[in-house]
Amino acid sequence: MSITRFVHAADLHLDSTFRGLRSADPEVSAILRAATFTAYDNIIDLCLQERVDALLVAGDIYDGKDRSLPAQLHFLRGLRRLDEAGIRSFICHGNHDPLDGWEARLAIPPGCHRFGDDVAAVPIDPAEPHGAVVYGVSFPRQDVRENLARRFRRDPRHLYAIGLLHANVGANTGHEPYAPCTLEDLERAGIDYWALGHVHTRSVLREQDPTVVYPGNSQGLHRNERGARGVYLVDVGDDRRARPSFHPVDVVRWAATTLNIAELDGEQALLDGLEERAAELRDAADGRHVIGHVRITGRGPLHAWLRRPDMEEDLRAHINNAFKGHAPILWCAVLDIESAPPFDREERRQAQDFLGDVLRLVDEIHAETTPPPWLREYLKPFYGQGRVRRFLADDALSDTELLRLLDRAEERCVEAFLADEAAAAEVSE
Repeated sequence: MSITRFVHAADLHLDSTFRGLRSADPEVSAILRAATFTAYDNIIDLCLQERVDALLVAGDIYDGKDRSLPAQLHFLRGLRRLDEAGIRSFICHGNHDPLDGWEARLAIPPGCHRFGDDVAAVPIDPAEPHGAVVYGVSFPRQDVRENLARRFRRDPRHLYAIGLLHANVGANTGHEPYAPCTLEDLERAGIDYWALGHVHTRSVLREQDPTVVYPGNSQGLHRNERGARGVYLVDVGDDRRARPSFHPVDVVRWAATTLNIAELDGEQALLDGLEERAAELRDAADGRHVIGHVRITGRGPLHAWLRRPDMEEDLRAHINNAFKGHAPILWCAVLDIESAPPFDREERRQAQDFLGDVLRLVDEIHAETTPPPWLREYLKPFYGQGRVRRFLADDALSDTELLRLLDRAEERCVEAFLADEAAAAEVSE
């Protein structure tokens, strides 16, 4: 027996465009245009297959304040399917789809409750007003900086309390600090399960007392949102313990791979290696379509060939042509050449010159558990410059991305230093 059983979803971003994509062929474009809608349909199918009591959506149903009519119609069609099956739905709105955004005057099904800008408590089963109850609140406008979690107070008469909230818990630096709060704020409210939205990477911040969960978004939207995307199916037993299990619902997977030229003995080996890496991405995607990001790295003689004009675009086209017509689809959206000429790094690291200093500094940074704070401080001025900011990612760099940027900076330094040495050698001759 269980107290309740529900699906926890968030950040559907219906009708969102995929960012960071170069032109794709018509078949790929059609799949991408439908991806957020199909992922949502998969959520509805999961609810019906698992015979849950309710679907909870924790904000950012739509991608923009003025949501598109196709997105509204598609969302309501899914809710009607649930309503016809006797499954309730509960939704709140976040920063991307606040209550003051435009929407058509469309009727929501009777089994759906949409929370307003004041916290309300609504039973999952109207016949059991003190059974499992959903507490929720929506953003009245996009820029909400208030700690909304402090408005939640559990009624002790309720057997099980679920909090539906779009918020930034613990000052997550990868997302805007909308409705910021702490785990302590969530604990004080007396809620048993916090169904959160806003952070696109799934995580269980706390397993029990209370259970605090971000399901992440249902469909990855750009290359920094790699891996499986989906929802949590949550069973609450008679012991009042939540047991969330992740279920992927995404249609397209973003994935990345690297090919090191140090391991290759010629151009054909490089072309074959690219196809092998791309096939590995496709095989690891659980039958989903794949949007790939390929990096060519390492030092070796092939670097000179890779520096020919338009080589990045030519190699990207080679991958896409190799997989054209295959199902599921694999599309290489980005190919970055980050290779370098042959170079004995350890020997140059020992040198008492500028390049030796650079290499030793890079090694010192890599030896730390996390990148030193001063490294991020150097990048802050770039985020404040309008002409530069538009080329930067929306989210702050992760530690991995920051160290990768450091490695690219090292490669640029080495290239410049070696070029200067070569030029000096020509002059002396």
